[in-house]
Amino acid sequence: MVDLNPKRSDEPVWWGLFGAGGSWFAMITPVTILVLGIMAPMGILDAEALSYERVTSFVTSFIGALFTIGTLSLPMWHAMHRLHHGMHDLKFHTGTAGKVACYATAFLISALSVIFIFMI
Repeated sequence: MVDLNPKRSDEPVWWGLFGAGGSWFAMITPVTILVLGIMAPMGILDAEALSYERVTSFVTSFIGALFTIGTLSLPMWHAMHRLHHGMHDLKFHTGTAGKVACYATAFLISALSVIFIFMI
């Protein structure tokens, strides 16, 4: 029998953020690590390319702000969703408190990234 009045779920929101964070972490983060963590310290990139003024100019631009916020917040949503469901799979049934703690942590990181970007 089909339930004509199904209970609404908030899971699509969390799964959407989980998917976006996983995609960002899989496609964007390795390139960011390659450029900033390997190429820059090895001297492959020009030192002027990553000067304080240029980086600040990039981060304060619209695209740069979105990139920085996405780099900080989307993988955090992915990690917290994975942690929440991983605890459930390991039989740590934390209920609503665990869900709130995980997603509140991700929200806090996201909010702080937005605040810090606008403070620059």
